[in-house]
Amino acid sequence: MTVISPALEAAPRRAWFADLPVLAVAVVWGGSYLAAKGITTTHTVVAVLVLRFALVLPVLVVAGWARLRALRPAQLRGAGLLGLVLGGIFLLETYGVVHTSATNAGLIISLTMIFTPLAEAAVRKQAPSTGFLGAAAVSVAGVVLLTQGAGFTAPSLGDLLILGAALARTLHVLLMARIEAVQDADSLSLTTVQLGAAVLVFALLAAAPGTGDSTWAAAAGFGAAEWAGLAFLSVFCTLFAFFVQMWAVRRTSPSRVSLLLGTEPLWAAVAGIVIGGEEPGFLGYAGALLVLVGTAWGRRAVTAA
Repeated sequence: MTVISPALEAAPRRAWFADLPVLAVAVVWGGSYLAAKGITTTHTVVAVLVLRFALVLPVLVVAGWARLRALRPAQLRGAGLLGLVLGGIFLLETYGVVHTSATNAGLIISLTMIFTPLAEAAVRKQAPSTGFLGAAAVSVAGVVLLTQGAGFTAPSLGDLLILGAALARTLHVLLMARIEAVQDADSLSLTTVQLGAAVLVFALLAAAPGTGDSTWAAAAGFGAAEWAGLAFLSVFCTLFAFFVQMWAVRRTSPSRVSLLLGTEPLWAAVAGIVIGGEEPGFLGYAGALLVLVGTAWGRRAVTAA
């Protein structure tokens, strides 16, 4: 009879102990599209973004104040630039989810996992593998079907905005990899400066005429359900998600964390269909399946390369 040592038995338990919080992050991120859709209108997008991130920014500043003060000027400039791109991502995502379904938003944004390796291959002038190109084709075909619902029509404005957000996410990843000043920056400090720059953009937009309701007017119009949705986006989708990622990468591998977070579009579809009552139609269901298969295949092809 084979005897398994207690240390070997404990290892899988430790891995699962680290995996479950990361999986919880993927679930709440998947639910974030439905939550944002439930509390946001065309006139309150900017105000909601100000409230969402202004609520968590002081916590991040206090938690990492010593390391924030240690950032070099070049690191501050690099993180500030990344924050401007991050602000654009959130604007595109939030305006997009107002004009499309939460299911579509969560699945289309997953194309970042396809766009990023393609962009990296173009920058490095290296042809992607045949397997990855096949995965990209499956994913794109899935998005085409997903955005058609019950029949073939032009993609909605929201679908196109979410597609733009996926491209902006790709730009953000590439900039993080190419701005040398931020390579050795503390992750908490880097995130805090980025969110600070994004909140500054949102606050300036909120103060400008013609950008919708003011932050105070939007907050005054919130009921219990809207405040609960905002708390979910701020506390769980931002604070909880960030600190879990920091905690998990010290206890497991970055690849394992990335794999678990890659299930986000699945949970977005589940939230939109089961909780939100969205009905993608036959073509939509077929497209959703293709997107999930294509992105999973693409991740596997990148890992194997």
